[in-house]
Order: sequence, then C-alpha cells, then structure tokens
Amino acid sequence: MFLDFEELTLNVGEQTIFVRHGGDPSTPGLLLLHGYPQTSAMWHAVAPQLKDQFHVICADLRGYGRSSKPASDSRHSPYSKREMAKDMVSAMSQLGHESFLVGAHDRGARVSHRMALDHPQSVQAMFLLDIAPTREMYRDTSKEFATAYWHWFFLIQKHPIPEQIIGNDPAQFWKLKCFNQAKGENPFTTEALDEYIAAFSTPEAIHATCEDYRAAATIDIEHDDRDDGRKIEQPLMVLWAKRGLIETCFDAMALWQARAHWVEGEAVDATHYMAEEIPDEIASRMRAFFLRQIEQKDAAE
Repeated sequence: MFLDFEELTLNVGEQTIFVRHGGDPSTPGLLLLHGYPQTSAMWHAVAPQLKDQFHVICADLRGYGRSSKPASDSRHSPYSKREMAKDMVSAMSQLGHESFLVGAHDRGARVSHRMALDHPQSVQAMFLLDIAPTREMYRDTSKEFATAYWHWFFLIQKHPIPEQIIGNDPAQFWKLKCFNQAKGENPFTTEALDEYIAAFSTPEAIHATCEDYRAAATIDIEHDDRDDGRKIEQPLMVLWAKRGLIETCFDAMALWQARAHWVEGEAVDATHYMAEEIPDEIASRMRAFFLRQIEQKDAAE
C-alpha cells in the first residue's frame, strides 16, 4: 500500500510509536494521523500523492495498530489527547522535524487539536477531517447524533462492558461500526481492511481504544476547560462529510471559529471515510492548503 515508504518503530519515552514515512526528509514534515478503529494504513491512497513535496509521516496512534498500548488508570490519563500528542511531537523530532504540518482524521484530529494548543511551536498548520471539537459535540448531543454515533456512548461505559461485547466478535463489531458510518457501504480496500481488523482484534487493542473514548469524555474535556478560552493560533482547514453527522447535527464552522482564530472549511461529497472514498481530492486540497501556508510564512519572513 505504501510504495517507497519505510517502516520504523520509534521510542517516545516509555512508549513506542510505529510510523510509515516517505519522501525527502529535507522537505517540510507532514504528519498524518488516523481515526478509530483504523491505523496509519488509512492514508494509503493519500500519502503517496504528497511525498514528492513533503516528508510524509503516517503514524499509528498510541493504543492502535503497531504502537504501544500502555496500561491505563482510573482517570484514563495514559489515553488523554495530551499524552497522545506528546508521542507525536517526540516522533516527529526524531525524524528531524521540530516544527511540522498536520493532517488528521477522526480521533487523530482530536489529538491534533490538543497538540496545536499544547505545542504551538511544533504545529505549523492543520488540516482536519470530519470532526467538530470534542467538548462541544458532547455538549450539543441530540437524539439523532446519539443514535447514529452510538459508539461514542457505548465505548465510554465502564470496563469491561464494551471490551467483553466487542471481544466476542471484533471483526463483526468493526464492520458494523464502520460500514454504518459509510452509509452501509464498504469503502475500504481488502488490504487496508485486513490490517484494520487484525490490529483491532486483540484484547489489548480493544481495551486501549475504549480508553481513548473514555478519556475523550472525561480528562480531555477537563483539559479543554482549563484552557480558559485559549484558541488555536495556527491556520486551520476543516472538511467534513456532506453525507455525515457533522453536517447534519452541528454547525461545524461556528464551533471551530469559537475554538480557533483562523479557520476555513466546508462539507465535501463523501461519508466519514473521505480519505479512502475521495483520496485524490483530499490529497489535492491538502497539498494546496499546506503549500499556501508555507508560501505565506516565507513571504512574512
């Protein structure tokens, strides 16, 4: 899936992070982060289109894929987006990028949101796919949203309720959740789908990914509240699915404008898994946005 990409496992403190990277390391670093319940393989049709102009790094988040799945605690702190963001800043530094661009989807976009706030000198600009801010999505939940995004409320139940239910048939759960968000279709290639399900199907991965959601509903919101209204300073592009729940249930632009100083975006004709449904469009838009930010930064200097 990733022709001419190298695979590495990087030590980031007590954890390890698996990455696929390609392109010239002397070009701008571009970190791509995946969502639940996927891996870095979700970028297989986007990343190769960008490696001629960027050093593209596709990472497995903590708790996912081939990255570490540390033991958690009662506050779910090892799976806070703050800790997951630290992993990525360390990984990018080891690959030669103290400052870098970020493209991210779903859970990875939530990690990126926190990374931009906690590490403003590291994140130059962000391109986020199909999310609104976590705190506001929980705050503004409706019956329609809760019905369609049932996994948000199922996965945060106390251990071991979701773990045991998912563990009975991980592959079937994975398909039920993901095909549901793709309007009943299967937008995934066979190779990518095989990796996703294999990576997700271990007890360690099931528990870690539940902890990701438990953290989102608790400690991550605490961290947001402690920001005391502080906004993202970096340029932000947000795209969301025209045939998805962000479009139906939320005013995505208004929510992001409340959390970022500079944001642009729109709905695109796709469902939730747009990087795999419309990869050429996502790659083209990402390239144009990031090159524009680089040109503007160079002009300002």
